[in-house]
Amino acid sequence: MLEVFRKFGSIQFDPIAVAGRNHDLVLHARVAGYEPAWCDLLYERREIFEATNKALSFVPTSEFPWFRHVMGRKGPRFHAAALAENAAVAERVLERIRADGPLSSLDFARETGPTKDWFGMPENAVRAVLEAHTVRGVIGLARRDGNLRYYDLLERLLPAELLAREVPEREQLRHKLLSRYRAHGLLGAGGAGGTFDRIAPPNSTPERTGRNTLREELVELGALVPVDVEGVRGKRFVLAEELALLQAPPEPTPSVAFIAPFDSLLWDTALLSSLFDFEYVWEGFFPPAKRRWGYYVLPISFGDRFVGRIEPRIDRDRARVEVLNVWWEDGFAPRRADGFIDGMRDALRAYLRFASADRLDWAPHLATEKQLFLTRP
Repeated sequence: MLEVFRKFGSIQFDPIAVAGRNHDLVLHARVAGYEPAWCDLLYERREIFEATNKALSFVPTSEFPWFRHVMGRKGPRFHAAALAENAAVAERVLERIRADGPLSSLDFARETGPTKDWFGMPENAVRAVLEAHTVRGVIGLARRDGNLRYYDLLERLLPAELLAREVPEREQLRHKLLSRYRAHGLLGAGGAGGTFDRIAPPNSTPERTGRNTLREELVELGALVPVDVEGVRGKRFVLAEELALLQAPPEPTPSVAFIAPFDSLLWDTALLSSLFDFEYVWEGFFPPAKRRWGYYVLPISFGDRFVGRIEPRIDRDRARVEVLNVWWEDGFAPRRADGFIDGMRDALRAYLRFASADRLDWAPHLATEKQLFLTRP
């Protein structure tokens, strides 16, 4: 698991858990026998921490010095204002944490203040100052209980030598930019889908270094290498240490994996279309009538191809997984793809273990798939 974190730099966290939380699905697709409790253990052991890296993400704790200057979800100006406008609340919250140790927002009475949430509605000032203190590097997340976060003083969470290490801000920005190239593996100069949000604007100004300059510096330092990909428009960039994978790629194995909607592999939908001939759109925010596939659908990879999509639901109360639908790519026939049937059965058995389920139920219209992939835990 730590090797996956090191290779990716970070893994996006998302609380939606209908088919498994995003970071758990990312690890499940790459670590044999993965169980969600394993990531929780890394978190409790302080081997990973949370930071904004494109979105809220888990990052190896060893990288903390490069994530001191973070934007947070809403930007440093917003969080600085939250502390200034709710100064009394901010001090009370900090005093309680100093005295009592890890606390969540539920350990405090709700406080009103001028801070607004995403939708312009009054936000609980306690939650606002907890997040702002985190962005400012005063407190950090001690643990999660589901999606409930517990905060403690940063000096009680991380080693003193790690906290004492200072990295110049420009180097931090380069590091974050490089981490997103690392996570995807083949991004272009402009990224895709907000890939470079919360690092820097494209062009430099007297006040800020732009990400185009940061990328050029990474190329000059030899960390990034520009490459041309046949059939793909524009330059792409790979990490120097991974260039050998392009020059001598390994043979793809006939394994099947279900890919999380916010997996970094799916960031660049234009690349998916041109390189893999696979159309991908996450439809969670679409009204049901406008969804072509479904609410929480996982692309299916087989070897070095995307061959379809699956829509599973985990019913934790009844310890079962429901498969609501499956869509195969045009031209793909499961029976005719050498090794696919066994690979899909293995993937479904692994998913049942991942979901702590002992039963797999198929929607009535999937009778063919049910027979084809007859699976027991």
